[in-house]
Amino acid sequence: MRAAKTEEEIVVVRVGKSGVTEGLLFELDNVLRARGLVKVKLLKNFRDAYGVESGNKDEVAAELAKALGAEVVETRGYTIVLRRRTARGGVK
Repeated sequence: MRAAKTEEEIVVVRVGKSGVTEGLLFELDNVLRARGLVKVKLLKNFRDAYGVESGNKDEVAAELAKALGAEVVETRGYTIVLRRRTARGGVK
């Protein structure tokens, strides 16, 4: 049986004023492929530039999850945790 991932094992990717770009999606996809779990922090300059507020942050999370073939594990504040299960059904 495998223990839960610790904070140190979770990769954090920050989304800034450039927004959600192909490069960001590529990086998130690489992290999900390698680790199965990623934390995405929506920085204030991203939120200001794209009008993200507490009322629509879940939409951003859902769009990221859909684009990456992942699921939203949790949203806390402006931090989104995404998970992609492996072919065997577990997180890598």
